[in-house]
Amino acid sequence: MSLQLRNDTLVEIATFLVRRWSDNDKIIVEFSQKKINETRLKENSVVLIPIGEYQGDEFGKYRQFRTAVWYESMRIKNCKKILSNDHAFGFVLNTIERRRIELVGRRIWKGMDTEMIFNYAWQWIYRPELSSLLGKSRIVEAFYQYFLFDDIKGELQASHFEKVKKASSIAKDILDDALEKNYDTEWLEKHIPKIIKILDIDPLITIPLSVPIKGPTLLLTPDDFLKSLQKIAKKLEGQLGKIDPVEAVEGKEVAKEFEIVKNETKKNESKGISKEVIGIQTPGDTNVDETRIFDQDLINNLKNRFREWKIGYKEQNAVTGDEFEPEMFLEGYEKPFLIDVKKSIKSKIVILLDHSSSISDQQIQYKKATLGLCEVLAFLKINFSVFAFNTTNRQVICWQIKPEDSKWNNSCAKRLAQIPANGGTPLAEVYVKMLPLLSSKKPDIFLTLSDGEPSDPDAVRMILKSYKNIGVKMTAIGVGRDTPSATTIAHNLKYLGYEKTLAVSRLIEIPNRVLSILSEY
Repeated sequence: MSLQLRNDTLVEIATFLVRRWSDNDKIIVEFSQKKINETRLKENSVVLIPIGEYQGDEFGKYRQFRTAVWYESMRIKNCKKILSNDHAFGFVLNTIERRRIELVGRRIWKGMDTEMIFNYAWQWIYRPELSSLLGKSRIVEAFYQYFLFDDIKGELQASHFEKVKKASSIAKDILDDALEKNYDTEWLEKHIPKIIKILDIDPLITIPLSVPIKGPTLLLTPDDFLKSLQKIAKKLEGQLGKIDPVEAVEGKEVAKEFEIVKNETKKNESKGISKEVIGIQTPGDTNVDETRIFDQDLINNLKNRFREWKIGYKEQNAVTGDEFEPEMFLEGYEKPFLIDVKKSIKSKIVILLDHSSSISDQQIQYKKATLGLCEVLAFLKINFSVFAFNTTNRQVICWQIKPEDSKWNNSCAKRLAQIPANGGTPLAEVYVKMLPLLSSKKPDIFLTLSDGEPSDPDAVRMILKSYKNIGVKMTAIGVGRDTPSATTIAHNLKYLGYEKTLAVSRLIEIPNRVLSILSEY
């Protein structure tokens, strides 16, 4: 049975890999239905073809997807600029840059050699027959194939083929010079007119998209693919070294990683009641810059603070102090005088975030504080889930930010970052939507963060009783712009029937308030 890998899982993996491989922690990853992978340097973003657009089995698709991530990472790390493939000049430059970045990249990431050959075998299969192209674009495609694969698909007029071979030879000499002297994209760009002249083409002619990955299923047997890979490995041995084709087909180094991806996908599948059926949605956009709601100083301070809370003592460094001899001190004691007691919180908690329009002007700070809270909860290994609500297209929507059975990660942060503050505070309606799901999950504590009085206080009182009947402790934090307003909001919430209410006038205090509530249960 084919397993459909989830986009949110793949975006999380791709984001982790591209940031690690490129050494750029600000890169965001998104999927696009365009038939090409693309790196946008100025936007710090990578656009990828969805994994389902590739050919092959699920493992083969994942390997092609993963290799595409590596290539885009190497572009980020090693390219000064990336021109469009839509015109001949940019297409030729990017063709040479592809070989340059892979040769530079494999100096560090030697484990990518087999993946590159595996990917090249598929790329060769995807390339079009030259006879299917018209005009000068046929010559440009022939240059691409001959330069990267040392071969062409189909026939080419003899005079044109001589131009392609000469241009490819010159391009390889330019590339060798760039690698030897560590020249970059801008240096290469200055030499592209020479290649354009040899090919006898207009640098501005349009190059059609020539990689129709998604199309009629390719009738390719495993033996056919192995033969194709053996041919590619032999052709590229001079540039990429000798690689065992059988090992490249097996992909054992990536197989374990793929098993982890499959297991994560299974874990993230809905269990029990479907949240969609009961009106809870998951934010789906992947082209979201979650880094804007990361406050690393706040996160680090919170982690340090709660590390001290967890171990029960505070470590201080001082310039002066009394010398302590532990061996002499212990001689006077028959039993150990230190006991390591680590605090832990076993309660399962559900957090609901009010994203009504009243917080719109400070929602970034609100999200930063919430993200800091989630980072601390994950750091303390507390079992928690996160939801939010707002009004979208005049409908009240309850959004799932983090499910109970998944880890807090960048995908969760992306979901949080993209929810706009909009609408009123229909708490009762949101509680009704969540009740069937939480009745099956049975959390210990349900914490609501709100900055206003609910639209229907009587309805809230009624639904709170339903939660209490299934053993959920309903708590709330009133978020105000100053101490009097926060106190007033918390006071009003208390009379709705919550078991405990607290007030917060400074958003950065939200994590402290939440941990104080958890510590009491």
